[in-house]
Amino acid sequence: MIDEIDKHLLNDFQRGFPLCSRPYLEVANRLGIDENEVIGRLSRLKDSGHVSRIGAIVKPGSIGASTLAALQVDEDKIEQVASYINARDDVNHNYLREHDYNMWFVLNTSSKAALDRAVQEIEEATGLQVLVLRMLKDFHLDLGFDLKWHS
Repeated sequence: MIDEIDKHLLNDFQRGFPLCSRPYLEVANRLGIDENEVIGRLSRLKDSGHVSRIGAIVKPGSIGASTLAALQVDEDKIEQVASYINARDDVNHNYLREHDYNMWFVLNTSSKAALDRAVQEIEEATGLQVLVLRMLKDFHLDLGFDLKWHS
């Protein structure tokens, strides 16, 4: 069950998350709750699938290595492959598209060598060839969404 505080956690901190030694305490102070409650709520929201990750998004190429990647996944394997991809710490986001390459995701790693290893691991784990789509032109996408809550 999502309550008003959960709604604020999901909506209000997509941008401008506090950059300090105790960010969850700062969030707690803004919401008028305890730091441990913030951590517990975010953990519950993550476990329930309402939050996929908590972390910074940095400009591609500014640190580490990243790429957009795609897989051709048979319909009957989508959930299995998506679960594997979504569980990886180096995947920023993953989504389905209506295309022969129907599963698209962003890989972020510490180096080009780590990126190559991640692609190889995914290929070995899924038995599918990863289509690596290197960035030719940088676009800024705002990944924050104003969540409209209905009572």
